[in-house]
Amino acid sequence: MNTLKRTLALMAALAMTATAFVGCGEEEKKDDKTSATEAATDAPEEETTEAPTIDPSSKSTEVGEVTLGTGGDTFTVAAWNADDVPFIIAQWKGIDFETVKDQLANDEVEGIKFINFGVGGGDAPEKYDQLFAGGGDLDVFFAEADWALRYINDDTKSAPLADLGFSDANFAEIYSYTDEIGKDKNGVRKGVSWQAATGGFVYRADLAEQYLGVKTPAEMQAKVGTWDDFVAAAQTISEQSGGKTALADTLGGMWQAFACGRTQPWVVDNKLVIDDFCKDFADTAKALWDCGGITKNSQWSDEWQAAGQDDSCMGYFASTWGMGGFVLNSAGGVDGATYGKWAVCEGPQAFYWGGTWMLVTPFTDNAEEAQAFIKTVTVDNDSMKAYATAKPEYVNNKVVMQELVDANTVMNEDISGNFGGQNYFVELHENAQQIDFDGLITEYDATVKTNFVNAVKEQYLDAGASWEDTEEAFKDLVAEAITTLDWE
Repeated sequence: MNTLKRTLALMAALAMTATAFVGCGEEEKKDDKTSATEAATDAPEEETTEAPTIDPSSKSTEVGEVTLGTGGDTFTVAAWNADDVPFIIAQWKGIDFETVKDQLANDEVEGIKFINFGVGGGDAPEKYDQLFAGGGDLDVFFAEADWALRYINDDTKSAPLADLGFSDANFAEIYSYTDEIGKDKNGVRKGVSWQAATGGFVYRADLAEQYLGVKTPAEMQAKVGTWDDFVAAAQTISEQSGGKTALADTLGGMWQAFACGRTQPWVVDNKLVIDDFCKDFADTAKALWDCGGITKNSQWSDEWQAAGQDDSCMGYFASTWGMGGFVLNSAGGVDGATYGKWAVCEGPQAFYWGGTWMLVTPFTDNAEEAQAFIKTVTVDNDSMKAYATAKPEYVNNKVVMQELVDANTVMNEDISGNFGGQNYFVELHENAQQIDFDGLITEYDATVKTNFVNAVKEQYLDAGASWEDTEEAFKDLVAEAITTLDWE
């Protein structure tokens, strides 16, 4: 059955031309990252041209001349929601943050049009494709990490940032992983992010003291600093709480962190790569699953957030955007049952979760405006610092964030209050500097990653299947979703 599915997938692939799906396959509507077929030691090395390491001391705010179109009447920028674009425009144009959304919605900002799709991030590609197909006006557009490569690898949709006059020196202080995601398959920088969605492990400080005897984030980190430590701590908590309290929130949240520890690309030479990392995750997840160290709640469900208030869950894997989102909600808000009882440590793995990249279209007729818009929140340190504290935002600049951390800056009193006043950016800043995705990014990542965690949950955890059967199920899912891969 499994072999038949992959044989059919191979036959389908042979029936197509080799270039039919480059950069725009159906599978990219899902986008994630995972692995499979050869051990890491046997996987062929991918021939890539390594970009030189950028020296942070070379940082420059000077940008060159634009080589794309200029003179357009309206600068048009698009995104799936209004969480970011209006505020970047406000920072750029000096508009009040409190009024900018309404002004843009009512077309009251001269010379600027904001296309707000009003959908979830995963639905944005379809909207963009419609916009591109219809020949609509567009200068800059926003792309999520999960599917950014869909457009970054398409020269008809995105232009090199060098065409806006940007150089390596302009981005010398950004976090390295954000730089890797913004480059196409040839190493050309097409996108840049103003934010670093780095993550950490958020936990109930009162429960940690009760069950683990820890009183500080440093002491908690010593308890969960590796995945083996994390499992051991979860087992202790389960025993001490009589099975009532799980250490971690969901399998999906754990996978967000664990996946960032991968050291092999998920696809090499058009073949899925399964290495020891995959089995390590499955075994770690099973150990937590079996001892009650991780809840069986579905991520984004009401039960998932309520677990932070009823003591059934001690901690959540969360990134910068989640601190004032689902983490605050999981405390019940500022008046919630567990508000103020939380803390943050680095956790067992430095990771990021999400993030958004700005891309410029090659057919823009407002290149000068696009340059100024992007420069405001990615190159100009003073502007980035102002934006970080006004929005607030964890900006994509090591120097700016270090200054804010050193100054013990309170970015948002409600969020900070949930952590008892802890400067949680210290832990996030530390993790952000450790994330390394050099040579690991492929356009299939989101799809394969989702297929893998689904196979592990459904087969290895729920059904009690063997690893071999789980691996076969995983391969079937990938073969069905990505029909262009080679199978042996």
